[in-house]
Amino acid sequence: MALTSGPVCVVGGGPAGLALARSLIAHQIPFDIYERHSDVGGLWDQSNPGSPVYNSAHFISSKTQSHYIDYDMPNDYPDYPSNKQIHRYMQGFADAYGLRSHIHFNTGVEHAEKVKGGWEVTLTNGECKKYAALICATGTNWHPSMPDYPGIFTGEMRHASTYRSMDEFKGKRVLIIGAGNSGCDIACDAAQSADKAFISMRRGYHFLPKHLFGMPADVFAHEGPHLPMWLTQRVFGVMLRILNGDVTRFGLQKPDHRLFETHPILNNQLLHFLSHGDIKAKRDVERFDGKTVHFKDGTSEEIDLILCATGYKWKIPYVDPKLFSWKGGKPDLYMNLFSRETPDLYALGYMETNGGAYKLFDEMADLIVRTIEARASGGTAAATINRLITSDRPDLSGGINFVASDRHATYVEIDAYRKHMAKLRQQLGWPELKDGDFIYLRVKPQSVAAAE
Repeated sequence: MALTSGPVCVVGGGPAGLALARSLIAHQIPFDIYERHSDVGGLWDQSNPGSPVYNSAHFISSKTQSHYIDYDMPNDYPDYPSNKQIHRYMQGFADAYGLRSHIHFNTGVEHAEKVKGGWEVTLTNGECKKYAALICATGTNWHPSMPDYPGIFTGEMRHASTYRSMDEFKGKRVLIIGAGNSGCDIACDAAQSADKAFISMRRGYHFLPKHLFGMPADVFAHEGPHLPMWLTQRVFGVMLRILNGDVTRFGLQKPDHRLFETHPILNNQLLHFLSHGDIKAKRDVERFDGKTVHFKDGTSEEIDLILCATGYKWKIPYVDPKLFSWKGGKPDLYMNLFSRETPDLYALGYMETNGGAYKLFDEMADLIVRTIEARASGGTAAATINRLITSDRPDLSGGINFVASDRHATYVEIDAYRKHMAKLRQQLGWPELKDGDFIYLRVKPQSVAAAE
């Protein structure tokens, strides 16, 4: 069924925007994608201004859990593909499904204004266009968040989004602030290249290896026994104590939370470098005094370069923030997709979870597109989804008591999310998305088409 009330505007040609494009094509809904850069891929294209991707960046989920439905990653890709391989995969996906013809490259959205019957979208080239619905797919890692400490640091201090190569560390005493997956990756680069390297952490963390029993950790979690979360936490906790031992011997703090109650850190290299003395763990920063950094444990170090891997502010700058409700600095969306306040406003990619994103993006994009269809035609499904978006607040924690922080305000456990999504589809009479649903859309290579 095609949309009858007008075309859809999608902002962003990254991973989320591409998933939306394929779903919109499958449902024969007219749409335009606006991408401010010259190619697809979003942050995975290092040439995209503002991309935070550094040279050593790899996926933290494995290739078999991270690909789009009906479009596997190449067999010769490693378990954890590099940023360049991921970008090539994005490009291949866009080509395979003929998505580029729907994308207006080098054209951003300056402002999207809610008007009667839809949206008036002002582009960076000065054009103004009207759309029936707006889908924000510009992502969350574009607006760096910097910490604020007492004192003045006279060395070089910048956000990790500006970091590219370990060559930047040569001949320097380097401090990495922040212990997310990017912070730990960059700390490993510093351990190999800097004269001295340190990592500052506010709390202790659980470190998961990328492989368990000879397979990627997420494959083991997907294919292994599915236990209640409380038991999974205990079993994996014991396993990590056996594999890693007592990590406080490396100067790390003991975790103040149970396993999985923060975003998991998939990195065993950092423990390797800590155990060899190539990098040292420090507590949170207390204050600066010139190039001297004082830490909350009473120690201090002379530092030349500080890189702050301290996350990002979630912004959708082209939309009036009042059109969303916000929680912990993040849009409070139903199922992380639907504005509760504005019926024709949608978003994809504004969530964090503990699993591979792209298959999930496919399922989420399909929900958005079916909702657009239902609202255009009216009827029972439209009334049901409208009621749920307004009032339903499902528990998507999967039984995990997440750490009370802004980062986890919109965090979901992937299995719990999928279960509720299946329940929602059943309620609405919509089929589940499965392998094979997009095969018929594949664009045949020119050589094959010519031979036929």
